[in-house]
Amino acid sequence: MPKIMLVEDDPTMLSLLRTLLKMEKYETVTLDEQENVLAAIYRERPEAVLLDVHLTQGNGVDLLREIRSDPSLHNIFVIMQSGMNLDSECKAAGADTFLLKPYMPDTLIEAIKAGLAARSS
Repeated sequence: MPKIMLVEDDPTMLSLLRTLLKMEKYETVTLDEQENVLAAIYRERPEAVLLDVHLTQGNGVDLLREIRSDPSLHNIFVIMQSGMNLDSECKAAGADTFLLKPYMPDTLIEAIKAGLAARSS
């Protein structure tokens, strides 16, 4: 069962994502609000990270750049999400996919399946 780390500071969105991914047979990892995301990625080694651009503790794009700067994390599939259309900025920083909120659950599941399939081939 693939492991997906959810980096989202909206509790409602986090709960919805966890429920959706559990229904699709994905293991999810969520973080404590104060937890260092990069440290959690090293510890958990998820296959994918769903990363919000605007976080209480910082900027998701900056975090993405940190992830992409570490060669040991290059295989992690990263989906960025935001209520603002930041597709170009996120992809330039290394995102594999960008989703504009609100999006349909099927859109997220299709993106995850496609990204994980591409990483494993």
